[in-house]
Amino acid sequence: MSQSQTPPGSPMVRALFRAVPVTPADGRAQSLSAKVYYPAVYTGSDLENNTGSLPMAPVPGRCPLAILMPGINVSPEAYAWLAIELARAGIVCLTYGWVLEEMPGMMALSPGLDIEALKPSVYGQRPSATALAAVIDELARLNEAGPLAGRLDLDRILLGGHSAGGSVALFNARPDWFPGLRAVFAYGAHSKASTMLGYPADTLLPLPDVLPTLIMGGSEDGVIAASVFRYGDDGQQQPDPVGPLRRSFAEGLGGERGDCHLAILRGANHFSLCWPQDSSTGRPFLDWPETRENPVIRGDVAALVLDFARTWLCDDGRARTRLRGALEDDQRISEAATR
Repeated sequence: MSQSQTPPGSPMVRALFRAVPVTPADGRAQSLSAKVYYPAVYTGSDLENNTGSLPMAPVPGRCPLAILMPGINVSPEAYAWLAIELARAGIVCLTYGWVLEEMPGMMALSPGLDIEALKPSVYGQRPSATALAAVIDELARLNEAGPLAGRLDLDRILLGGHSAGGSVALFNARPDWFPGLRAVFAYGAHSKASTMLGYPADTLLPLPDVLPTLIMGGSEDGVIAASVFRYGDDGQQQPDPVGPLRRSFAEGLGGERGDCHLAILRGANHFSLCWPQDSSTGRPFLDWPETRENPVIRGDVAALVLDFARTWLCDDGRARTRLRGALEDDQRISEAATR
């Protein structure tokens, strides 16, 4: 009999697939596809060899959680690399994909967005994240049965997102709406309001400003630069690829909390967060070239996200020190601020 190439006791990251029931505003029951990454251990049992289902690795206490909200028409597999890094650090991470028609005649892979909730007369009065409650409920179900039962800390959730998913995360970073949220991060996202929703040109939506916040982006973000017409800014001669992020941080967040950070990564673009990159969907054809190697950029993103997560989910003082040091590294960060 041949022996397994993986010796018993080996740590690894494994994932569970889930079909998550969701009922959006129109009342039509749907489901989204979720993948939950967790730190696992292979013990060599017959059950593991037969089913591929591995138990969670022994970690002290319950694991904090992360939810990653995707950009429009960006496959959740593009964020698997970051989900794996979080799981290796002991943070169980959920990614998801949801195909739906949020605008008439436009089917898209979406983070789940109630556009009506962003209109001037409604914004800030109800959630605009149509998937978030459902995925949190699914994490609660996973905590009741299966390999993750009793191992998840539903009171320590990091909410994150990319592009439109990042904006949805920022708009809905409110524990009064979604209990358990402890911190929020976004990459390539901002809070400028589309004039199509009825806002005057150059309107910046206020953010909840109740959680530790990390707003990240790239100095070479061609997608944001090409999208200024949405916000009535198309008269600019040279659109600023990071201006909307800078203003969202400086003006959208109201107070001087000391736990909110802006980090513009030198040489990164809008899709630097995604790997492998897929040119067949989304809007990568608008992006500007990266001026640093993508694996290096993603390593910088992972370090920022992990230290931010460890700081606010795990009360890790060493992570807080590393985070501050990373924000001061002008070889990797072209612009940073804390408030």
